[in-house]
Amino acid sequence: MVSSDGMSRVSRRKDGREWRIGTDADVAWIQESTATGLSITSAIPPVFAAYATIIVPSSYEARLENFRLLWQLLSEHSGDQPWWLGFLDTGADADVVFPDASRVTLYARWPYVLVQAGAEEAARWRPDPQSWRVGPDLVFPADRSWLLSWLWDDDWRCLGGPTAPIERLPDQPRLEVRRVGLGEDATPPGHVAR
Repeated sequence: MVSSDGMSRVSRRKDGREWRIGTDADVAWIQESTATGLSITSAIPPVFAAYATIIVPSSYEARLENFRLLWQLLSEHSGDQPWWLGFLDTGADADVVFPDASRVTLYARWPYVLVQAGAEEAARWRPDPQSWRVGPDLVFPADRSWLLSWLWDDDWRCLGGPTAPIERLPDQPRLEVRRVGLGEDATPPGHVAR
C-alpha cells in the first residue's frame, strides 16, 4: 500500500479489513525521549502535562474490568482518531496479534508489533484469560495527546497525558491510581521495579 505522501505502508489483514503496521519512525518520539531507570520517563516521554501509574490487578476478571474502564476514559479524550496499539513480543507471551508483522524497537530494545487501529480493536484483540496481559502493551492516539505503556516486567501501567483525564482517574474506585511527578520514582508503593 502507498500512502498519499508517497511512502510505502505495510499492512496486515484481520477482521475483514487492512490494518497499517507501524515502523520505528512511528515510535521514534518515544524511543528518543525515554531512558532506563525508575522514573516515569523510563516508559513515558517528558512531554505531557500529567503522569500516573495504574496498578494491574492480579485476577483476569479484575484486569479485564480495569482495562475496560481505562479504555473508556481514554476514549473520551481521543475522539474518533485512530490509536497506535503496541503488542510486546516477549517470546513467552505469543499473542502479538499479527505474528508475521515486522517489529519496532522500544525501551531496552524490546520488540513490539505496532498496529494502527482503535479502542474497539484494543479491547478485543487480546482476550485470552490464560494470559497475564490484557489489551495492548503500548497505546497512543494518532495526535500523541497521551501515552499508556505497560512495561514487560512491571505490574502497573504508566500514563502520560493532559491533566484533565489523569485527574479523573483517582475518582474511579476500581482503578488503583497514583499521580507521579517527572522526578519521582514511578514504582507504586508495595511494588518492585524489576
